[in-house]
Amino acid sequence: METASFKIYTSISQLPANWDKIAVNNAFLQTAYLKVLEASAPVNMQCFYIGIFENSELTGVALAQYLNLNLLESFGERDNCLKTVIRNFVFKNFASHALFLGNNMITGQNGYAFSKETDFKHISELLLQCADAISLYFKKKKTTIHIVSFKDFYQHCAVELKKYSFSNVYEFNTQPNMVFELRPEWNTNEDYVASFSKKYRDQYKRAHKKCEEIEVRELQYEEIILHEERIYDLYHHVAKNAPFNTFFLAKNHFSTFKKQLQDQFVICGYFLNGKLVGFHTLLINGDVLETYFLGYDDHIQKEKMLYLNMLYNMTKYGIENQFKKIIFGRTALEIKSSIGAQPIMMSGFIYHNNPLINRFIDSIFKRLEPTLEWQQRHPFKD
Repeated sequence: METASFKIYTSISQLPANWDKIAVNNAFLQTAYLKVLEASAPVNMQCFYIGIFENSELTGVALAQYLNLNLLESFGERDNCLKTVIRNFVFKNFASHALFLGNNMITGQNGYAFSKETDFKHISELLLQCADAISLYFKKKKTTIHIVSFKDFYQHCAVELKKYSFSNVYEFNTQPNMVFELRPEWNTNEDYVASFSKKYRDQYKRAHKKCEEIEVRELQYEEIILHEERIYDLYHHVAKNAPFNTFFLAKNHFSTFKKQLQDQFVICGYFLNGKLVGFHTLLINGDVLETYFLGYDDHIQKEKMLYLNMLYNMTKYGIENQFKKIIFGRTALEIKSSIGAQPIMMSGFIYHNNPLINRFIDSIFKRLEPTLEWQQRHPFKD
């Protein structure tokens, strides 16, 4: 890799013809998904696609995203404590131009892929060089990138990166990624339910009974178009009530996703008396099922235990279609653990382009990151 170089693209049409051969094992780096981002990215996001070459041969691909937080309607409306007010002020004034190496829209190590074994020394060097190149691109446009973040690494990768160029970059851990490793002996949903202890089997039955009046069905492209406004309203309600946001999806995001990825993207609608009251989405990523965005009517959710039923339904889909694991992502850790998901710690790296602020980035970050307390549940008999 001594002769490694990279090229940054701003359009899918510019990408090398063999891009997808490099990204074959990660749907979030393949052009079908990247076209979704290009056509329906959040209004405050610009994507960059990075080709990594060795002796002019494409050997790696990566994704970067620029976010202009000044264009954001809200950072999140759920928490109104003083820490949240201060955090929002700091982000608005000192971190409004953010660059992410990786995908800020999903949880997991989806930032890069290589066609051959690549050591972490060169990966760390390349990621930092790419960040510098994109920061310079914006500087020429009279925009200063405030913070640069390298998103979501599994612990063993983070340890390796710290040995090299990332040694002086602040490492942080936020909420864990909730991952459900599906047991090979579960061939049906009944097998899964039977493995619960009595307490959690009763929870399943109670939630299931609450949702008896709800019709759940997979939506095809034409139905997504028909319900697009309602789908967005349900998503937006959930998103704006999250503790913190850096983007909001475009209104055409889900229909664009379905049109582009077809059977690889699943969206299920929840109907009560013919009215759409919720939805969840899934992305098929090889033998891994990735949960994506969802939305619901808050009143119906409380009355019908809608969110818990969504988690059960996503699990059922994963088991019946023989996926090895389900990535449930961050947030709602306790309820996700109650259906069987386990917390997997992930690391990110971050620095501020202002040397003075960056000097104190560790203490600043710790003060701004909300403290999360939760109890992990253990729903199975053994």
